[in-house]
Amino acid sequence: MSHYQRIACLCTEAVETLYLLGAQDLIAGISGFTVYPPEARQDKPKISGFSSGKLEKILAVDPDLVVAFSSLQSDIVKEVVDAGVDVQHFNHRDIAGVLRMVRVLGSLTGKEAAAQTLAATLQATIDDAAAESAANDAAGLPRPLVYFEEWPDPIITGIGWVGELIELAGGRDAYAEHAPFVRAKQRIVADPLSVAARAPDLIVGSWCGKRFRPETVLERDGWQDVPAVKNAARGHIIEIKSADILAPGPTLITRGLPQLQALIRQWHADRAAGALA
Repeated sequence: MSHYQRIACLCTEAVETLYLLGAQDLIAGISGFTVYPPEARQDKPKISGFSSGKLEKILAVDPDLVVAFSSLQSDIVKEVVDAGVDVQHFNHRDIAGVLRMVRVLGSLTGKEAAAQTLAATLQATIDDAAAESAANDAAGLPRPLVYFEEWPDPIITGIGWVGELIELAGGRDAYAEHAPFVRAKQRIVADPLSVAARAPDLIVGSWCGKRFRPETVLERDGWQDVPAVKNAARGHIIEIKSADILAPGPTLITRGLPQLQALIRQWHADRAAGALA
């Protein structure tokens, strides 16, 4: 065969993409953090965490390819390479990288046509969102300022693709200057009051690995006059699950983007109705 037959996925977005391509039979093992599709957790052995993994467990599924993501997996990837197994190590931080990943996985699995179809479908969703936002801009509607929180203590703002999604959905990223930074520690906001000073209209929490608790935001000293906090009862502070927006695969576009669009549409409706506090 000209393509790989037993793929060990150390990152969740690779699992999701391979299922969407119809290549699920080629998956030999998955990350324990896999959420989509739910059947993968029942059908496939879990062989790693995200930033942790044991070489023996990975090799036990006899992979001919290991798929990984980001520098956080570079140590285990080196061990895999030293063991003589091929590796596809993705490191994208933007939406274009998601589409590229889809096409690469399609090529590696003999699913090129399915990959082109999936990439085209995702691009159509992106284009539709961009067109809606452009129409709102043309109509003179303001873009709400959206603060995205990836972690609460210390506060960490959103990675690059999150800022892109906010812009696509019709908002403005409150920390757009942080988006290009690859490492989370580069996106730390040392003073929580500096977030409040930016007065975001909307707040989105997606605490990687644990549930976002809006009440902790409401209770922060000095945040009471933040527009999103004042309008929290109208749903202007929400959680988007990490699996929907922090795993850089198709779910960013199929799940994360629609939730941001719904939030911004609600803000426009509340503003038009004069319901903003």
